[in-house]
Amino acid sequence: MTTTELPESLISTLPGHFYTDPQIFALEQAKIFEDMWFCAIRSSDIPTPGSFRTVQVGSESILISRSRKGEVRAFFNICRHRGAKLCTEAAGEVARAFQCPYHAWTYDLDGKLIAAPNLTKMPDVDRVEYGLRKVHLREWLGYVWVSLADEPPSFEGTVLQEVVDRLGEVANLDHYQVDTLSVGRRIVYDVQANWKLIIENFMECYHCATIHPELTEVLPEFADGYAAQFFVNHGADFAQDVKGFTVDGSEGLEVLPGIDPDQDRKYYAITVKPQVFINMVPDHIIFHRMYPMAADRTIVECDWLYLPSVVEQGKDVSKSVELFDRVNRQDFDACERCQPAMSSRVYRDGGVLVPSEHHIGLFHDWLQNKIQA
Repeated sequence: MTTTELPESLISTLPGHFYTDPQIFALEQAKIFEDMWFCAIRSSDIPTPGSFRTVQVGSESILISRSRKGEVRAFFNICRHRGAKLCTEAAGEVARAFQCPYHAWTYDLDGKLIAAPNLTKMPDVDRVEYGLRKVHLREWLGYVWVSLADEPPSFEGTVLQEVVDRLGEVANLDHYQVDTLSVGRRIVYDVQANWKLIIENFMECYHCATIHPELTEVLPEFADGYAAQFFVNHGADFAQDVKGFTVDGSEGLEVLPGIDPDQDRKYYAITVKPQVFINMVPDHIIFHRMYPMAADRTIVECDWLYLPSVVEQGKDVSKSVELFDRVNRQDFDACERCQPAMSSRVYRDGGVLVPSEHHIGLFHDWLQNKIQA
């Protein structure tokens, strides 16, 4: 960090190498993504027994599937024989079992070893002990969250506490009944930037007046530079002439039935560390999940969630999707412009945060505590 004394209005950022150094990224993988609760997939992505998705969690490939009873299961995507990757596709479906493409070790949908060449000649091999290695999981908000830790942290003390810190109580999110909604659109972005740049960008709105003209038309207070996340349980009011959270301010869709009257015509946002953004508006939810792939690359999967009737009836969601798709692309473009500068000698000691960004300093403190623990 720079030793230059800063004016009271400014605080320091992280040094530039925190966004480029492979060793720091490896620490983040081990002590953050592989240790905390990580939001992996939407539960509806695996609708039937045998359907599966594979996701990158830190340095590990994780296989998430449904058992024959319809229960969600999560395993390390590694054959217990010689370590080959079991499922090489991002998503798919098997009839009854997973079979390793290398030596044909075969596992049932609960992870038990059920077949292998010459296995009957090895009666001392325990089928459960040599089954797939399980991963801790929780389902919440209609998503599957996994923790690779031997002893996962308290879900209530970490994930749910983030909601309490932002909204005052979990009930203020429960009103939206996110787990009952359907995916109306999903867009996957391949962002050539460090995951922390994306988090920092999402947490502040100092940039909103500069790069988000559509968003500030709908949420005029954002032009003042303070993000909704800056204040506990604050929702940004729609502009007076705006009818819905759409790219042109036109009428939205059916309001989610559970929300409180004071949540209508407002936008709320939550950051759930380490890799989730939840955006709440009266008629839909925009749910981001980040998959950090390298120090300078992050995959972001964004779901637009609506009432099931909206999706089933094929109602037009394009104007609501377009608004936040533009916001996403504007944000990610800004992050990609910052990423090369993280290696500059000018940014060796980092930059500064103005008052409306000071809460990002708490994120930096949290990060350093996690990787130094």
